[in-house]
Amino acid sequence: MSCEDTPARLTWEIQLLEPHCGVWICKGYGRATTAAAPADIARAVLAGYVAASPPRSTETIRVVARPDGGAAVTVTAADLDPDAVTTDPAVRQALPLYLRDALPSLH
Repeated sequence: MSCEDTPARLTWEIQLLEPHCGVWICKGYGRATTAAAPADIARAVLAGYVAASPPRSTETIRVVARPDGGAAVTVTAADLDPDAVTTDPAVRQALPLYLRDALPSLH
């Protein structure tokens, strides 16, 4: 096992921008211990959240993943590849069931 495969703890937060005051409001929060990259987790969380509860056209949503002892990673809808499907088992395993079920499954 290399140091890149060592599981690390991270927290992630789904945030909604309140347009009138410019404040990010927490819509969901989670934690995981995983060997997956924080950016991959943040993209999967955002993709699952958007699939489970599509935002209105006026809403701006982002996900911030904060690994213990590392730099925070922020992912917005512009960072999502619409054709990408999260296939990495470590990423899927780190997600809560409601987000995991919202992502497309591979058969």
